[in-house]
Amino acid sequence: MAFFKKLKDRMFKSSSKIDEGLEAIVSDGGEVEDAAVAEQEALEAQAKAKAAEEAREAERAQAERAQAEQERLDAEAKERAAADEAAKREAAAQEEARRVEAEAAALAAEKAEAAARAAKEDEKRQAEQAAAEAKAAALAAKQAQEKQAEEAAEAERQRVEVAARAEEQAKKEAEERKAAEQATATEPLRTTLTPVAPMLDAEPDEPAPKRGILGRLMGRGGAAPVARRVLDDAMLEQLEELLITADMGVDTALRVTANMAEGRLGKKLSVTEIKTLMSDEIARIMEPVAKPLPIYAKKPQVVLVVGVNGSGKTTTIGKLASQFCAAGKKVVIAAGDTFRAAAVEQLQVWGERAGVPVLTAAHGSDPASLAFDAMVKAEEDGADLLMIDTAGRLQNRGDLMEELAKIVRVIRKKDPDAPHNTLLVLDATTGQNAVNQVKVFQDISDVSGLVMTKLDGTAKGGVLVALADKFGLPIHAIGVGEQIDDLQAFDPQDFADALTGLDR
Repeated sequence: MAFFKKLKDRMFKSSSKIDEGLEAIVSDGGEVEDAAVAEQEALEAQAKAKAAEEAREAERAQAERAQAEQERLDAEAKERAAADEAAKREAAAQEEARRVEAEAAALAAEKAEAAARAAKEDEKRQAEQAAAEAKAAALAAKQAQEKQAEEAAEAERQRVEVAARAEEQAKKEAEERKAAEQATATEPLRTTLTPVAPMLDAEPDEPAPKRGILGRLMGRGGAAPVARRVLDDAMLEQLEELLITADMGVDTALRVTANMAEGRLGKKLSVTEIKTLMSDEIARIMEPVAKPLPIYAKKPQVVLVVGVNGSGKTTTIGKLASQFCAAGKKVVIAAGDTFRAAAVEQLQVWGERAGVPVLTAAHGSDPASLAFDAMVKAEEDGADLLMIDTAGRLQNRGDLMEELAKIVRVIRKKDPDAPHNTLLVLDATTGQNAVNQVKVFQDISDVSGLVMTKLDGTAKGGVLVALADKFGLPIHAIGVGEQIDDLQAFDPQDFADALTGLDR
């Protein structure tokens, strides 16, 4: 305790150095020794210290030598690494140079090959062009020779025919002169006298038509010559424009003229021949769609008649009902156009003519409800056919088209397969607008067949060909007037002949 107290007092109460503290430590509890012994010990301590210092110096020198050796080894290793790295870079540079050289050689070879190929193709193309030109020239020369030969043969034939007819005419005239001379020699004088004036009551003979010299020599009358024209691109364009103005549409007109031109380009055709070709091609397009309205065993067979305003739906229903009744079928008509009073009255008139019952509803009532009730009534009466009239609606009126879709949904509640036929009645005078009508009505009511009316008016009729070509829907009948017999089954050849003005 005395030691710690003294140490504390000296450290915190005086400014003595550390050596004073050491002295205090040694003096506290220490013993005083002999001076000689102390000196000897001091010498030994110095010797030990010197030896230790020498040992430390030797260790330090050895460490310095080891460090120098290590630094030398590190330097050599770095030099070797640098040399290796330089060698690697040199090798990589050489490899890159070789790669670039190889790529350049390959690119040059590829360019040379492409140039050779292009030259070969150009040579081949030139050879083909020369061959084609030579072939065309040979063909033109051949055609020119054939044409010259034909013209020469035709001229020779005409010359021979003219000579023969001239000889025959001369012979005939000689015989007539000889007969006249003989008659003059044998006939009494009074019969050879010519009266001074003709009989007053005799009718003057009509002068014979004058004929040309070739006509007289070849015995030809006054028949009009037949004009012919070479079928070429300009003529085909004119035919296409003609068909388009007849409401046939661009695609169908192009198809018809292309088929007409197949194998006939460069040939001379007359008007009758062109009409025949065009009529046959139109009939070929129309043939697959010329089908009568099918009659099924299902009773009643529901026929839904749709169309735009004024297309002739009501009249068509009346005519069809009359024709089916004449064929022995029992028909019921539903006046589904509840918004136009005249439609109901018109159907009632047709029904009275044909003896067909007409089911009606109050003005403005739901046509879908009437259609459902009509199906029930027709089934109870054992009718073969139920024809449902609908209100005329434009294809761009969404609300009215939805009403038509509602009629279809309601009657399918009674019979899932109804309507068994959906007839779209089209007005021929609407032209290409009929294409849009078919598209819209087919989406709404699944049109199964077409009836085209008013072909007796200003309609050009070509739209029916476009419809057959575009949609392929059956065309059951066409209307050309107001009478019952004016609605007839569709005949493609008769229609094509009438459309082109061909008299067979």
